[in-house]
Amino acid sequence: MRDLDGLLVVSVEQAVAAPYASGKLADAGARVIKVERPEGDFARGYDDLVQGQSAYFVWLNRGKQSVCLDLKDPADKAVLTAMLARADVFIQNLIPGALDRMGLGIDVLRARHPALITCSISGYGSTGPMADQKAYDLLIQAESGLSAINGTPEGPARVGVSVCDIAAGMTAYQAILQALIGRWRTGQGRAIDVSLFHAMADWMNVPYLQYRYGGRKPDRLGLNHPTIAPYGVFVCGDGKAILISIQNEREWARLCAMVLDAPDLALAEGFASNSQRVANRDVIDGKVAAAFAPLPRDAVIARLRAADIAFGRLTDMDDLLAHPANTLISVQTEGGEIELLAPGAVIAGETPTYGPVPAKGAQTEDILREFGPVAPKA
Repeated sequence: MRDLDGLLVVSVEQAVAAPYASGKLADAGARVIKVERPEGDFARGYDDLVQGQSAYFVWLNRGKQSVCLDLKDPADKAVLTAMLARADVFIQNLIPGALDRMGLGIDVLRARHPALITCSISGYGSTGPMADQKAYDLLIQAESGLSAINGTPEGPARVGVSVCDIAAGMTAYQAILQALIGRWRTGQGRAIDVSLFHAMADWMNVPYLQYRYGGRKPDRLGLNHPTIAPYGVFVCGDGKAILISIQNEREWARLCAMVLDAPDLALAEGFASNSQRVANRDVIDGKVAAAFAPLPRDAVIARLRAADIAFGRLTDMDDLLAHPANTLISVQTEGGEIELLAPGAVIAGETPTYGPVPAKGAQTEDILREFGPVAPKA
């Protein structure tokens, strides 16, 4: 028996953030009914690179049931209403006001079903001056200030994954789990409001605090840390790149003595503390680069291991495919079985199983029979 067995989640969802949250609930054993518009979740068409299917879609939608409903059709809306009467959790990322226009606003649902947990995901929140503004991941990367601190001195850059969508999905998932614990204690559900902007703004608190209270405007440093040195990328003698991270003065002393062959550097004027090293980053980075330049990366790694210095190889997709730390899971899709990189949490003594990725509307007829007085559509 899995943790969320017996829980019914209804999710009127599309794209990334809401499917991420509902997908985690499905992984934990909840029955997740994914409500798609008749043409399907538009994320199904983002690409066709995974055996004819979208990479985003197969990643986010395993273990769910798919029903296609036209919520402008009274009969289909009645089916959704019937599902919500039995649901434990309702997730939705429709445009603000859409549920109210259907007569299924969050206040209405909470009044009808006091134990129901609702989670609404939007770009900027359901209230406020930007509530009606459309928002997608890259737009929020820009609006939240993330793009301003990401990139190189030559210009800002996009984080290479949909980090704002994922942050919102993670925030929604944890808030739903918290609400389930609260309902277990009180019997009452609650209304949760998550936005891409606010989820990412929370993650921006360190540069925000440094700027607001310390007057330090973050620089775009590429693969270097803005407030720790040395902490960044260096090219070795064979052309391969490696990143190192120094977190405290003990590590700095070991790096100087055992890797740079310069033990006196550890306490030299201008280098004895992290703040001093950040102020003299160019000099420090130059010394590290000079020490690494004659050596192949494996030899540099051997020195770093001996000194117990943290490092990371600069890995491309070929390297990731062959990475020794990888664990993979298998998932069935309509295009056949595929392998995904495994979720990050491992629970001792459990061997997780993952449901298939549903074809569009695969469970429509069954769900119409279960929840609606109407006959299945032809």
